[in-house]
Amino acid sequence: MTGPLSVYDIAGRAMSAQMLRLNTTASNLANAGTVSTTKEGAFRSLKPVFSAVTASAGVATVRVDRVVAAATEPTRRHAPDSPLADQNGDVWDAGVDSAAEMVEMMETARQYQNNVQVMQTAKTLTLDTLRIGK
Repeated sequence: MTGPLSVYDIAGRAMSAQMLRLNTTASNLANAGTVSTTKEGAFRSLKPVFSAVTASAGVATVRVDRVVAAATEPTRRHAPDSPLADQNGDVWDAGVDSAAEMVEMMETARQYQNNVQVMQTAKTLTLDTLRIGK
């Protein structure tokens, strides 16, 4: 990272990270009801992995390292009427915990909103400071 980071840089990067987190959560919820013929082919929920990036003077921001499949395993379900059923009449449901994903979505939205509030506060303080000089 080069140069000092402003409060706008820090909050903006945090908002970008939360947006990626929200998009992966939305993808997980969209795929929650999918089924597959095999365990390996079943959808597994996705999770972004973040790391802290320290700039000058100890100021830190966030970076997305990668997006990984979560540890939630797909579940086997007996559904002999499904066109995707194997020889035993089983299908594999996506490895997505819908309740946990909804909690993740609410938490992410709150964190995003907190960063919006940080930017609004910084803007207000900047404008008030400029008015003092008049």
